[in-house]
Amino acid sequence: MAGRKRRAVAEINVVPYIDVMLVLLIIFMITAPLLSQGVEIELPTADANPISPDQQEPLVVAVNKDGDYFINIGDKPDKAVDAQLMVNRVAAVLQLRPDTPVLVRGDKEVSYGKVVRAMVYLQQAGVAKVGLMTEGLN
Repeated sequence: MAGRKRRAVAEINVVPYIDVMLVLLIIFMITAPLLSQGVEIELPTADANPISPDQQEPLVVAVNKDGDYFINIGDKPDKAVDAQLMVNRVAAVLQLRPDTPVLVRGDKEVSYGKVVRAMVYLQQAGVAKVGLMTEGLN
C-alpha cells in the first residue's frame, strides 16, 4: 500500500465564493437605502391643466436667466426686485388675501438653484403651496 499515489480531487471548493457573495450582499443591503436619498415627488405630466378663469388671479414670481426676481404686483412689475422686498410684498399680499395662489415662473436657462432659492424666499414669506408655470405643448 505504500506504493499507492494520492489522486487530486477535481471538485471546485465553492465555500470562499459563497462567503464573498454574502459579504457583497450585506454591503449592497446597507448602501442601497443611502443611494435613494431625497424627497418623494410625483413627476409632472407633460400636458398640465391651465388655471381656470374663475380662480383668483395668482401672484407670480418670475426668475429670469440672470437670476433676477420679478413680481406681478407693485408699481413696476417689469422691474427686478431684491429678495427682501419680494418676501415683504408677498407676505403683505398673503395677509390681505391668504388664499391667493402663488406661482413661480423660471426661465428655461436659469439654474435650478436660483428657482429653488426663490421658492425658499416664498416659504419665508409664509407661502404654503407654490405652483410652477410651464409652457403648454403644441
